[in-house]
Order: sequence, then structure tokens, then C-alpha cells
Amino acid sequence: MAKQGRFITFEGGEGSGKSTQIRRLSAALEKRAIPHIVTREPGGSPGAEEIRALVLKGDPARWNPLTEALLFYAARADHTERTIKPALAEGQWVICDRYSDSSYAYQGGGRGLARETVRRIEAIAINDFKPDLTLILDMPVDIGLKRSIGRQGNSETRFEEMDITFHERMRKTFLDIAKRAPDRCVVIDANQDIDSVEQAVFQVLKKRFRLK
Repeated sequence: MAKQGRFITFEGGEGSGKSTQIRRLSAALEKRAIPHIVTREPGGSPGAEEIRALVLKGDPARWNPLTEALLFYAARADHTERTIKPALAEGQWVICDRYSDSSYAYQGGGRGLARETVRRIEAIAINDFKPDLTLILDMPVDIGLKRSIGRQGNSETRFEEMDITFHERMRKTFLDIAKRAPDRCVVIDANQDIDSVEQAVFQVLKKRFRLK
């Protein structure tokens, strides 16, 4: 039987550099011959990718907070069962761009859906399944939005178009999540150069998983 893999998620606001750090972590794991997959949310399975277009494109007011949360968790349930859990069972590490903490931050903190409502949906959809480690890349909202809006060819801008108070509430919620789950979550200062962020990320993994 294969050794159970590790489930690592990256979280943070818009433009926080998650995609870059995930690529760099993947390269580091590849160098160490650690089998792994890189995936994302919403998405990561055929069904979930179809839902992605519904929630990331269109008018910011397209969905109310509850409908939006249900859509995200429908995608997450499919992604978890079809992609994440099978990979972990095969002994692979799973590196995921966002997971359930984003629903607490976006639909909960950002859009005002009660935390308990999100928790109840989570319990039904994924049975409170949690990552082994969550890295929260934190930076000032205005800097992150400037980075995100400046990306070329990005059509998935529904959340970037929400007002800055939404993003401030979201950032505050991510930091609150880290305080609530210190054994799982580590906050990384993303407002520094890319190499320094990469080093900070890898130091956490070295400590948690004894990587060399």
C-alpha cells in the first residue's frame, strides 16, 4: 500500500502570488523526486471546471452569497472526491491553489454569509475534510489588487471588481482563520520579493515535513 500523501493549500487575496509560489514549490518537489499533483479551486476536476466559469466570470452581483457558496462547495465536493483523495491515497502530495478557507473568506467575511452557514455547508459537502498545511500569503489589499488587475488576458475578474471593503474584510478573515487553526495555518508575508517568499514557504515545509 502506498504511503498517504500530503495535502497542502495556498490561500490569500487577489494578486498575492499563489500561482508563482505553487509553481516554485512544484519544482522543488520534482527535484526531490516527491510525487505530486498541482490543482486549483474552483476547478481541478471536469465538473468543477465547468462551475468555475459560473462563479469567476460575469457581474459581481451575479449570485447572492448563499448561492455562490453552494456553487463553490459543489465544485469542491467533486474536486475532493475525484482528484484530491485519489491522489493522496496513491501517496502523492497535492498542492492546491485555494480550498475551503476561501469560502470562509470570500462568501463569509467578504460577502457577509454567516460563518456557521459556511461550516454547515462544508460539513455536508466535504465532511469537514481539511488540508495538512495551509499557507496564507498575506499582503496589503491595494497592492494585491494592482497586481491582479494588471495581469494580461485575465477574464476571471468577477471578484477583483468587487469594492475594496470586500477585499479588506476578506483579508481580515484569512488572518482570523490562521489564528483559529495555528496547527494547520501559517501566514507568509507576501509583500516581499518572490525569492524571499519562496524561501519562507520552503522553511515551513522543511519544519513540518522534514524536507531537505
